[in-house]
Amino acid sequence: MRSLTTALLAITVLGAPSVAQEIQPGNNLVIEGIPTIPSSLAEAAGRYTEFRSASFLSWHPVKREILIGTRFADTSQIHSVKFPGGARTQLTFFPDRVDWASYSPVISDYFIFGKDIGGAEFYQAYRFDLSTGGITLLTDGKSKNDSGVWSRQGDRYAYGSTRRNGADVDIYVVSPADPRSDHMLVELQGGGWAPLDWSPDGQSLLVLEFVSINEGYLWLLDTATGAKNLITPKGGDQKISYAFGQFSAGGKSLYVLTDKNSEYHRLATFDIATGKHAFLTDQISWDVEQFDLSPDGSTIAFTTNEDGLSVLRLMETASLKQMIVPGISKGILSNLQWHENGRDLGFNVSSARSPSDVYSVDVTTNQLERWTYSEAGGLNTESFRDPELIHWSSFDGRSIPGFLYTPAGVPVGSPGRKWPVIVNIHGGPEGQFRPGFLARNNYYLNELGVAIIYPNIRGSSGYGKTYLKLDNGLKREDSYKDIAALFDWIRTRPDLDADRILVIGGSYGGHMTLAVATYYPDRIRAAIDIVGISNLATFLEKTESYRRDLRRVEYGDERDPEMRAFFERTAPVNNAAKITKPLFVVQGKNDPRVPLHEAEQIVATVKKIGTPVWYLMAADEGHGFVKKKNADFQFYATIMFVKRFLLG
Repeated sequence: MRSLTTALLAITVLGAPSVAQEIQPGNNLVIEGIPTIPSSLAEAAGRYTEFRSASFLSWHPVKREILIGTRFADTSQIHSVKFPGGARTQLTFFPDRVDWASYSPVISDYFIFGKDIGGAEFYQAYRFDLSTGGITLLTDGKSKNDSGVWSRQGDRYAYGSTRRNGADVDIYVVSPADPRSDHMLVELQGGGWAPLDWSPDGQSLLVLEFVSINEGYLWLLDTATGAKNLITPKGGDQKISYAFGQFSAGGKSLYVLTDKNSEYHRLATFDIATGKHAFLTDQISWDVEQFDLSPDGSTIAFTTNEDGLSVLRLMETASLKQMIVPGISKGILSNLQWHENGRDLGFNVSSARSPSDVYSVDVTTNQLERWTYSEAGGLNTESFRDPELIHWSSFDGRSIPGFLYTPAGVPVGSPGRKWPVIVNIHGGPEGQFRPGFLARNNYYLNELGVAIIYPNIRGSSGYGKTYLKLDNGLKREDSYKDIAALFDWIRTRPDLDADRILVIGGSYGGHMTLAVATYYPDRIRAAIDIVGISNLATFLEKTESYRRDLRRVEYGDERDPEMRAFFERTAPVNNAAKITKPLFVVQGKNDPRVPLHEAEQIVATVKKIGTPVWYLMAADEGHGFVKKKNADFQFYATIMFVKRFLLG
């Protein structure tokens, strides 16, 4: 039986049906410089496109059932799962991905969900009625509307929206049963506002003002009048980050994540009346990355990020006694959420050998249950390799961490064998590569014999706030030097080929890729820029207005003459004559973060100097390809690029 990929390639030759010898791109794709991709490549690599994953979205408020996000066709949609290991029943059927879904903590007649169109990230909220399958728009259909939080009574939902002017995020409240109830609670300035939690009596709303990854403040809003009160003061010598918070059961205090007086985010209590903190995780020298308070307020579930891996702990709020939850595979945990029964805790787990799947633990018995079993294209993922945690010394003596994946089957350091290397740089810049499931990237390891290094250069999160700020503003070039130091380290490894390196990255990682291609062209064979920034100045001018000031904190303000001069001097597009190695640029037309212009200007400039450049643009995508048919074509084209320019 022919695969679906091959079947779709059927064409007519001399009047008779046949099978195409090449992959036919969709009309939505703009392709320049990319050679014909043979259908045999899809046959060889197609299994690596069939990985599925599942994301935990919401517990049913009464029953022991869940909503998940997973993909069976082209995009991830909402499915219902009624018991651990049960069938995934699809509820939404849109051409675009559904991003989030949430039940009320009380009402089970409906849930609300959010999605955008074409990757533009102008999310809209909808009500899904379970009795009829009817879908009702709750927002304005035009602006960007973020996921929000339910009141404890389950009748009101608070969320942030840019609908007033497209730039500022104001707080709105709606009773989803009546869309006409939607109204602005308070008008705010800035794009970083988000509601976090309702007080138990429903009279106050805890709201985060996010300024940067190093700075954030907590406010209380009166849900009747919209009056706001700053409860974490601004000013002082050191910027403080408050990243999350929830009301205690009594409502007189908060549980918060903050780096106040610490390198790392700690879990703390915060007395609303006095502003006094009590820190609860001093013994852990890593970031507490997420937490959720049980409905009765007796237990906090939280995870720590320890060298990229997650550790799940429970804390009794009365005694402050902590315990690590046993039996969970080494990996990355996300989306912690208590069931209203106060007994079941749901979350996702992803690891090097498993795509993201949904689990729950009964905290009274520590019984772990798996709700979803995502397919892996029929491949035996138990053979996939765990990464090696590595460190190298940079230009200033600072130790830089990263993860090295090597191909299976050949012992490290075998005589005469060196693996070509892909250096894959994460975005953010404040992101962090963490050793989860590599999905399609396993193909390069397993089938092409290429090693992959994921560096966490300065500016990455997870290693303390000092490390996080080391690339800000005029210090941007120091992060480029971290990659040069990595190239030096690769040459010290007997199993890695320092003369065959390809660098790739997405978003800010795309900017890093372009920068490396201009600063160190003689040290790489080729570069792949995915939705990357080719000039920080033009990026800041053209990124969506609700993001602009938030990004200026990290990169610098392009309106400042000194900063502007720095941007123009270092911009890859202004140094494109130095890009002498082949370049592949991938972009979504509807990208609100890194606009299409950033890709167009680097492609046009590199073409002029005669360097080989491949260009792939999808008219129905945004910040990265999420539709399977587009992601598959990108994957096959990337394999061609790697074979030709890294391995050829």
